[in-house]
Order: sequence, then structure tokens, then C-alpha cells
Amino acid sequence: MQLTPLIAVHTTAALAALTIGPIALWARRGHASRQPRGQRPRLHRAAGYAWVTLMLVTALSAIFISDPAVPNIAGFSPIHLLIPVVLFSLFLAFRQLLRGNVSGHRKTMVSLYVSACLIAGAFTLAPGRLLGQLVWGQWLGLV
Repeated sequence: MQLTPLIAVHTTAALAALTIGPIALWARRGHASRQPRGQRPRLHRAAGYAWVTLMLVTALSAIFISDPAVPNIAGFSPIHLLIPVVLFSLFLAFRQLLRGNVSGHRKTMVSLYVSACLIAGAFTLAPGRLLGQLVWGQWLGLV
């Protein structure tokens, strides 16, 4: 697979989301009236909106990325199942906030970060994948 502009946008957004996600989780908001010490609501909101935007760019750009070397149906491989998971999880997380369910929002966002950024991100480092070839082959010279 070649590094096309679409793949560059997808990869850049995914790596930025991987980086910004912990900031949003670390600076969680809490309640405005009784804000616990150490919480940074402005930072949480800014990093959170940036992370959500990056996740949307990552998910929506993934729709148009296809690898013929991976088993697929009409260009969609099993990794494409993350697209509806990401979109639904983001919808659910904001719906929970609107209903005042901060705990549900937190759980949804943490599980989305772990599944879509950490676990799916780890699979991109497989030696046969573009990012895996770059890291293991070109940068580290191991493959």
C-alpha cells in the first residue's frame, strides 16, 4: 500500500488523536460548582473537542481506504467495523453528557480511546501494514 494523501490525512489524524486523548482524559471536567482540585475544565473541553474532531476525521477517511491484500468484501475489511463503532460511541458519549450521565460519558470515551486508538493502533504496527513497514523496516531496520 502506498502513502496517498488520504492515508496521510488518516494517519496524521489517528496519531494526533492517540496523542491528545490522554490529555482530555487527564484533565477531566468534574462539576463546575464543586470542582475537585487538579481538574482543568477548559483544557478537558478543548482537548476533548480536538480529540473528537480527530476521531471523526480518522473514521470518515477510513471509509475510503482499502487494502486489496487484506480479505475484504467490496473493499471493506474487518477493521472497517471500527467506523460505525467510533461514530456510535461519539454519539452515545455526547448523548450521555446531555442527559447528565458524566460517568457513562467517561466510560464510553475511555473505552473508545482504548479500543480505537490503542488496540486498533497496535494492529497498524504489524510488519505487513504501511505504518509497520515504516517503523520496523525503514526506521528500525528490523524487517
